[in-house]
Amino acid sequence: MSFPDSNEPPTDNTNHELAAQKEQILKQVLSPEARMRLNNIKMVKPELSDMVEQYLIGMATQGKLPGQISDDQLKQILLSAQQPKRDFKINRI
Repeated sequence: MSFPDSNEPPTDNTNHELAAQKEQILKQVLSPEARMRLNNIKMVKPELSDMVEQYLIGMATQGKLPGQISDDQLKQILLSAQQPKRDFKINRI
């Protein structure tokens, strides 16, 4: 049985701090309705939610967001972030 060395950096605290910073930025950037929508999407499509969160955090840190993102604006961001669905049409002869 192996015990962790006391010299190793605590990664749990670092991950927790990064998650707290991420949540703080999202609270400032998103309206309450938009945050609720993003949290709902996180339950269904976590990869889409993570991609949109990274985009919003990047825009916020660069100062490119004029104010809070409304629910309608978040819907537009989500639509543009999703991959277009392809329709397949099968013709029987």
